[in-house]
Amino acid sequence: MTPSTTNHKLRIGLIVLSHESNTFLKKPTTLEDFQRNILFRGEEVREKYGKSHHEVSGFFESMEAAGFEAVPLFMAWATPSGMITAETINALWKMVVEEIDKAVPLDAFLVAPHGAAVDEPHGDMDGWWLSELRAKVGPDVPIINTLDPHGNITEKMIAACDASITFRTNPHLDSKARGLEAGALMTRTLRGEVKPVQAVSLPPIAINIERQLTDAQPCLGMAAKLDEVRAREGVLSASLILGFPYADVPEMGSGFIVVTDNDRELAQKYADELTDYLWEHREDFRGVMISVDEALQMAQSSPQPVCLLDMGDNVGGGGPADSTIMLHALHNHGGLKSFLTVYDEESVKKAQEASIGDRIRLQIGGKTDPLHGEPLDVEVTVRSFHEGTYYESEARHGGKNFYNMGPAVVVETDSGITVMLTSRRHGSSSLQQLISNGIDPLAYNVLVAKGVHAPVAAYRPVCPTLIRVNTPGITTADMLQLTYHNRRKPLFPFEENAVL
Repeated sequence: MTPSTTNHKLRIGLIVLSHESNTFLKKPTTLEDFQRNILFRGEEVREKYGKSHHEVSGFFESMEAAGFEAVPLFMAWATPSGMITAETINALWKMVVEEIDKAVPLDAFLVAPHGAAVDEPHGDMDGWWLSELRAKVGPDVPIINTLDPHGNITEKMIAACDASITFRTNPHLDSKARGLEAGALMTRTLRGEVKPVQAVSLPPIAINIERQLTDAQPCLGMAAKLDEVRAREGVLSASLILGFPYADVPEMGSGFIVVTDNDRELAQKYADELTDYLWEHREDFRGVMISVDEALQMAQSSPQPVCLLDMGDNVGGGGPADSTIMLHALHNHGGLKSFLTVYDEESVKKAQEASIGDRIRLQIGGKTDPLHGEPLDVEVTVRSFHEGTYYESEARHGGKNFYNMGPAVVVETDSGITVMLTSRRHGSSSLQQLISNGIDPLAYNVLVAKGVHAPVAAYRPVCPTLIRVNTPGITTADMLQLTYHNRRKPLFPFEENAVL
């Protein structure tokens, strides 16, 4: 690729191609899934996300501040789900190439993969498309990327880019900040002030997802060590890879990326030093598992409202969003006025045939498989109907502002449970999901959120107690319950005899 001449404003191409692929799910991810969520080309990226909390907004802002021209090329994201089909990745990459070809000349690229994308033809989808981008633009055009720390980083991803920067907070509230950081590093690179090179260290350890709240221990200690490394001379960035346990790939696990100013050996030395710290403290990163019964007992006697985090139906990790484990438990327990959401298009359609105030019988949830519970056969009162779209102005997990859970219906059981039935799979990262649809979160003893840490920013302001519940499901926090075929061995905590 031929860059623009130096007497013209530098042009920086922006690409977002992001997905978390849960390989334990049988249903694949298709192009329709991206079209249903985010699939923008050219200036539409700026129009939709130029002023958001997403990292691409940081790309735009930093390039404008530097006096460069940000050229939006492509943005695609789909709700975490199964492996991406060959037809889908081929179609997406064709669109990217078309946009690049229309936009040339380009001097550099700021890109946002995820780190946990898995596709049928390549496996390491992020490594593949980043390598394709590198091959297309040549070895001398700078490519800097932002990554979600819930990725499984590969050598191909590292080799294709000049620098990689992961989010530092979980829930991910710093997406835009990391976009700004990547943009600032790109600015220094293009001005010839630095020459970023990077190295990765992948120790034989997988940090349990239950231990990944970044403003609590043990992550606080790890963050302090990272900050110490970032402050050292010659270091441009240092990142923690938390890992994505729901992708059965050889690189599954945790690790570190260090970026230095033209000193790859130093980058490797510091990445390995961070690995030493994690290995020394590996016992602290085992998960704490609280059963459903234990969680309900704790909720009964804890300051309320209590947020019960349904880890086995973590939509952000590929959960089906229709688990009924917590629904059955609360229904049988009684005495706790509760709210939860369930993805159930069939029940939404049936409820829409009724009127507000009508009593109808539904078989709620449990449509995916028995692993996530059987449907709850129950008589409910229809309370309200909603379009299912809402807006979140605050920075929330992942940086999105616009949400769409599809047409939704709120129903209530005689046992005191309010259920919001949605017609799309939907997570729990914004409290506006409730408030914008007439639900007062303070009116309940218990709020069930589908996730582990993503809902914390939204629910902590109203819930003095948060309890992570070890529910069964495709996103179980107990990694030992998942059947892997491709992961590294030995890998702690699966193999207790793993050595560094």
